[in-house]
Amino acid sequence: MNNAIEIDGSIGEGGGQVLRSSLSLSMFLKQPFTIKNIRAGRPRPGLMRQHITAVKAAAKICNAKVKGAEISSLKIEFYPGKVQSGTYKFDVGSAGSTTLVLQTLLPVLMVADGTTEISLSGGTHNQYSPPLDFLVNSYLRQINKMGPKVSVDLTAYGFYPVGAGMFTVKIDPAKELKQIEILSRGKNISKKAFAYSSKINEEIGENEMKIVAKKFGWLKENCKSVMVESPGPGNVVLLIDENEHTTEVFTGFGRKQYSLKKVVADAITEYTEYIQSEVPVYKYLADQMIIPMILAGAGRFITSEPSLHTLTNIKVVKKFLEVDISINQLNQNQWQVDISSKK
Repeated sequence: MNNAIEIDGSIGEGGGQVLRSSLSLSMFLKQPFTIKNIRAGRPRPGLMRQHITAVKAAAKICNAKVKGAEISSLKIEFYPGKVQSGTYKFDVGSAGSTTLVLQTLLPVLMVADGTTEISLSGGTHNQYSPPLDFLVNSYLRQINKMGPKVSVDLTAYGFYPVGAGMFTVKIDPAKELKQIEILSRGKNISKKAFAYSSKINEEIGENEMKIVAKKFGWLKENCKSVMVESPGPGNVVLLIDENEHTTEVFTGFGRKQYSLKKVVADAITEYTEYIQSEVPVYKYLADQMIIPMILAGAGRFITSEPSLHTLTNIKVVKKFLEVDISINQLNQNQWQVDISSKK
């Protein structure tokens, strides 16, 4: 066990992504690693509940030996074993992100030896991580192009701070991952808006959708306010831009002392930035496509200026693999990312 890669958790954006990406690569490659300075770039460094869930879930799936997986721990050691497909249930135990836990586990399960079903409970919609709608519409759309078939069944929304949402994901693996390119959006298929609300005045969501419809001239039937099942109160606005080759999701999260106009404005700001840039891959999808593409052997996409999250993911990948990843600016708004494994 002395061949473990050493990772400094303070690199790049210095958040939980460094840990999650390391776990994904470790499981896939059967490569042990140690990580120190976990989440050193955050106000409360060290492991929080959702990160411990990710570590323990990864350990369960690949029969790993783990040291240091405790609340506030700044260092862990992870020694992966054989990946085992099957049926699993993981509970974040708070409003912590279930989507980020799933994205930690998904790369290795996409090529496992059998179908896997995972039930996850915790936060499905909070402002600090991608909402489940992004995972389903944007991320999994690209993942399913690569060969596996991944589907999600949502049974309860989990808004911050109560959480307690729940969904089940089914992963039918591929024998090998197909290489993909995302170089254009293609023709636009639809533009839709949703306001999902729980245990608040129904008029809030309705008024949010009126703002969106007026702003963009979208039809009323494409701007829907829906009261959903959730253990706690919450509100989220989603703008979904579906195109021939990509789907992107833009989000505004309701929270205390935050007006509905600001919630809508958050989603509109990101949507407008995306539309004006003409890129097919927005910044959130960009950083999350790095690992799947490199595990497929190659990939290519066009995005806006790479975010710190994207650059951090590239640094982590290069700790585990010899890869060629080039980033070239095409014009004022667009960058092309080319990914390939070194021969």
